[in-house]
Amino acid sequence: MFERFTQAARDAVVRAQTEARSLDHGHIGTEHLLLALLGSGLAVPGLTYERVRAEVRDRVRVTPDVQPDRDEADAAALRAIGIDLDQVRRAIEENFGVGALHLPRPAPKKSWWRRASGHVPFTPRAKKVLELSLREAIRLKQNFIAPEHIMLGVLREDGGLAALIMADAGVEPAVVRGELERALSARAA
Repeated sequence: MFERFTQAARDAVVRAQTEARSLDHGHIGTEHLLLALLGSGLAVPGLTYERVRAEVRDRVRVTPDVQPDRDEADAAALRAIGIDLDQVRRAIEENFGVGALHLPRPAPKKSWWRRASGHVPFTPRAKKVLELSLREAIRLKQNFIAPEHIMLGVLREDGGLAALIMADAGVEPAVVRGELERALSARAA
């Protein structure tokens, strides 16, 4: 599928990854694709890059690349084999003093593969948008995928954070769709 992407569309996908990283998000969602498209110059009436970025920052919590706390899962696994962590803690504190188990925790580190590759995974909805961009190109009988096709995919997906942000901003999907299709028709001619 990616062989059909124009350089501008590829740049938009890379920019979506950059947007996710700059916001400390551990995923690339529809919102990051929307930010990338707006940031690369695609115009959507009623939206600005700054407004969407502020919305994304307000609506998505920071999701750093750290392992979730596994204390509860570990405790459950130990209970399953007859070890009660609360009893163990009490025994240690009786023998070594209160607070003996409270050691400073090191700051979480990013996994080596994430640092090395810079990989940020796409959410299922973002993957769907990219698939829908291909379907839009096929529907329009075009053998390339441009940023406008990706935006058509965002509009067609209609369920991710990008769709919510656009709806809250009063964006008319039919109007945007018409403008994008006209631009693509002119480009293909």
